[in-house]
Amino acid sequence: MQRRNFMIGAAGAVALFPRSVPAVSPQRRQTPSRRPRLPLTELRDQYRRDLFTDFLPFMEKHVIDPEFGGFRCNIDHLANRLNHNKLSWFEGRGIWVYSFLYNNLAREQNYLDVARRSLDLIMKIKPQGDDLWPKEITREGKQLTSADGEIYGDLFIAEGLAEFSKATGDGSFWDEAKQILLKCVRLYDKPDYRPTIGQTYLGPSAAPFPGARIQGVWMTLIRTTTQMLETRSDQEIESVAERCLSAVTNHHYNPDFGLINELINHDLSRPANEYAQLVYTGHSIEILWMLMLESVRRRDETLFDKLAEWFKRHVEVAWDDVYGGVFRNLQNVDKNIWLVDKVLWAQEEVLIGSMLIAERRGYDWAIEMFRRTNMYVRKNYVLKKYGSPLWMYASDRKASYEAFLKMPKRVENFHHPRHLMLNLLGLERMLRA
Repeated sequence: MQRRNFMIGAAGAVALFPRSVPAVSPQRRQTPSRRPRLPLTELRDQYRRDLFTDFLPFMEKHVIDPEFGGFRCNIDHLANRLNHNKLSWFEGRGIWVYSFLYNNLAREQNYLDVARRSLDLIMKIKPQGDDLWPKEITREGKQLTSADGEIYGDLFIAEGLAEFSKATGDGSFWDEAKQILLKCVRLYDKPDYRPTIGQTYLGPSAAPFPGARIQGVWMTLIRTTTQMLETRSDQEIESVAERCLSAVTNHHYNPDFGLINELINHDLSRPANEYAQLVYTGHSIEILWMLMLESVRRRDETLFDKLAEWFKRHVEVAWDDVYGGVFRNLQNVDKNIWLVDKVLWAQEEVLIGSMLIAERRGYDWAIEMFRRTNMYVRKNYVLKKYGSPLWMYASDRKASYEAFLKMPKRVENFHHPRHLMLNLLGLERMLRA
């Protein structure tokens, strides 16, 4: 059996990052009792088809705006368009996707041009001072709806700018990203930030929660800061990264049940009401692989191991033993109350994190977690049998096509390609090792 075709337990684990990052010492690895295998070549080829044969051509033909730039994501999986409106979230995300694609997988000018034209569109309406980008805009770039105080859109634009800076070698885009990020931190630190945030997770009757500290915000901040610091050292950005790591590991993590709370008080204390029981497992699974990447940037192997164990626990708790896949929202831990819809992005966060751990540690459980989730996703979310190269972005507990058809019509331009690109890079590194 050729080593290049299979990954085997601890012996086959390789470094996820450049050779300058210290490898984990042998005595700290788990010795697998059996050696589950992954067909690396076949997986690599499948991921390349998913990205370059299916996803990117659909985007080019139906989503990318050839006239004004940007991403017209209000379209269904069969290319039936609702309208030409755009979202600042999806513009920032799209800039990152196409810049990252150019930087890491396909250094083709047309990909960089897609990112540049989206950037040109969104920068035409750059807000002043501490104002935020509008959430929804017209095809031409005119405001339709405000951000309503929510900073996610600006943070995605910052992430896109930082990656575009790397692609072009123009540091002014990195500087712009820094200013946007620091603005968002100032807004997030206001004691009245987003008082209705709890309604996102517990429903419209949830009590107001002004100034809540939100795992989802730390998540977006840490992903942006880690990538920015890989490009350039900066003490202010380093301080934000430190805040994110400390907030999640020292405050959001709840030792009473070994899970991460989504919302805690502004002063980082634990709430004494229904929010103390809320664990948004989708975000927890997602942020944990991001924090693992931050631990690698810091060369902190002990932190990586702790986060990997937390990742394992959250996936195991969220896993649906009846139909497969993970749930994203545990509304009450003690009463075991879940929302049981299934979103693709949560499944793909499992795939990213489990491959990251498999690559760096070679643990049997991570390899098996990737295998099981990959099998589940490809069986249930791929839409080729329904005439589309896309995957369902959400559905019901059974991941039925009928439930997906009732969902709002849109194309996912971020989580899906991010998963494909990150795991494709991991597979290619393992094949080269």
